[in-house]
Amino acid sequence: MNNKSPLKKIVAAFIFVFFCISVLQTGAQTLEVGLHGGVSYYIGDINPAKQFNQITPAYGVLARYSRGMRWSFRAVFTSTELTADDATVGSNTARGLGFKSTVNDLSVLAEFNFFDYFTGSKRDYVTPFIFAGISGFQFTPRSIDGTPLRPLGTEGQYTNNADGERIGPKPYNQFAFSIPFGLGVKYSLGKRVGLTVEWRMHKTFTDYLDDVSTNYYLDGSTIDPANDAQIFSDPTQTHLAGMHRGNKNTNDWFSYAGVSLTYKFNLQKRNNCNDFNQGNIW
Repeated sequence: MNNKSPLKKIVAAFIFVFFCISVLQTGAQTLEVGLHGGVSYYIGDINPAKQFNQITPAYGVLARYSRGMRWSFRAVFTSTELTADDATVGSNTARGLGFKSTVNDLSVLAEFNFFDYFTGSKRDYVTPFIFAGISGFQFTPRSIDGTPLRPLGTEGQYTNNADGERIGPKPYNQFAFSIPFGLGVKYSLGKRVGLTVEWRMHKTFTDYLDDVSTNYYLDGSTIDPANDAQIFSDPTQTHLAGMHRGNKNTNDWFSYAGVSLTYKFNLQKRNNCNDFNQGNIW
């Protein structure tokens, strides 16, 4: 039986991808590794539209290899904590819902530079770029005060009938996939050091980053205030069973904006002609 946590699996996957990139030396020109940091935010049932609302710190590591001046490929690991609540967003104050969710994401991206670019060049030292790819991430929804929400079954996931058989929906998976995409700018700071500024959006395939998706399963008037599973399902205790709690037809999003610093390693023997062609005249 495999007892590895989802976070350990993600970190192991990143190490594996990094190793694969490191050994793809045939035809590759450079490998860059580095750190990144910035802010993240969430779009979903509690915050339907406000960009950069309730931003939180985000950080991680990355590896990028380039086969030429226009295309590069990147593996990036990002850790953050998303948060939102009805009281702050003002989208549905009568609902009284809120959450925090730790998110650990591993993305694999293809990047296209609009201009020729090469870290270490005085000639081709800056370019805007776009990127897209695929990611897998693990998330852990909690209430604003830190109570884990998935084990409570706030939308009736653990509701049983008189015979003890489950009649509620299946509990959601805390590992999901997303399609990350975005844009940014690359700038060469020196012979081996590069700076990147980017905005990355993730269209996810889950509606439970916030633990909110479908309907209320209890009448508010019957809720026991001492029962966490019931009170977190309807904090205001004012809704009827079957009323919309969220919108199950739209999945959640999360986004990241920040900067990264990378250090370049040459994967091929130095070639003066290639260096000249790439503007590597430091």
